[in-house]
Amino acid sequence: MKKTILITGVAGFIGFHTAKKLLKLGHLVIGIDNLNKYYDVKLKYSRLKELGVYFDTAYTKEINHYNKMYKNFIFRKMDLSDHSRINDLFSENKIDVVCHLAAQAGVRYSLENPGIYIKSNIVGFYNILESCKKYKIPKLVYASSSSVYGNSKKIPFSESDMAEEPVSLYAATKKSNELIANTYSNLHGIETIGLRFFTVYGPWGRPDMALFLFVDAIFKKKSINIYNKGNLSRDFTYIDDIVYGVNLTILKEINSKNKSRIYNIGKGSPIKLLDFIDEIEKITSLKFKRNYMPMQAGDVFHTYSNTKKLVDHYNYQPSTNIKTGIDKFIEWYKNYYEI
Repeated sequence: MKKTILITGVAGFIGFHTAKKLLKLGHLVIGIDNLNKYYDVKLKYSRLKELGVYFDTAYTKEINHYNKMYKNFIFRKMDLSDHSRINDLFSENKIDVVCHLAAQAGVRYSLENPGIYIKSNIVGFYNILESCKKYKIPKLVYASSSSVYGNSKKIPFSESDMAEEPVSLYAATKKSNELIANTYSNLHGIETIGLRFFTVYGPWGRPDMALFLFVDAIFKKKSINIYNKGNLSRDFTYIDDIVYGVNLTILKEINSKNKSRIYNIGKGSPIKLLDFIDEIEKITSLKFKRNYMPMQAGDVFHTYSNTKKLVDHYNYQPSTNIKTGIDKFIEWYKNYYEI
């Protein structure tokens, strides 16, 4: 059965890939994004172009909504904090599921610009929940983050862990989202599903994330900063495996008495940062100039997802190994930047 799905943050990394997959499956997707300048906005416009949304060369005027492949896609530029416009969007469309992926991203940026995280991640999330309540949307799938675990010493991270000591404002806003969603589920009967993403990487990824930064540096012969002298590990999860899990939660109905649920979504096999860097060197046949640095404020030492809950409920089975994932990103990077 085809659904009408609202995706917030549709020009973002995960939002773009999620929309593309759902459109290929024949669902109607309504995508919104404020196209902010946190990172190179041209990349966001390029993602939208892949979905059939064209702008003029100055990126000031939208000139086309569709291409032949994605006539089932509607795009609207708007900000989550604009309560009136969000309300109008819900009132004008019969939405079956909301997939809320928009947020002000970045752990380190939250140390410099805390206000924007409150505006987008708290106020914006509240506006989405209020519209879900008002227009009786039965299901909300939303992005949380592995950062809520902070520097937990319990490995792997499990949804039953307390996760009450986030080490960045970004992480704190994501934990707040989970608590607020749980309240709306209990009071208003909305099924809310929070997905704690673990270090997502792949083609069309964000320029502020490790793989993009490293690959960009190695081709431009720039040095890279390696924090905590490389004594870090991450549960790197390829974008296709993330989208696969997101779409399972959007499209598959399960019998659960609990209207509010949280799931880890990750590969479940953390990689040492230095091994990750070595793999990039092997694939590119190039060498990094390495600056070994102390630990950064707001960062965490390790991430490692226990995904048993998502496996049990949705049969989630991520399959992309790190070599394949890095290789696909590098191939995309070289094509996109014409290297």
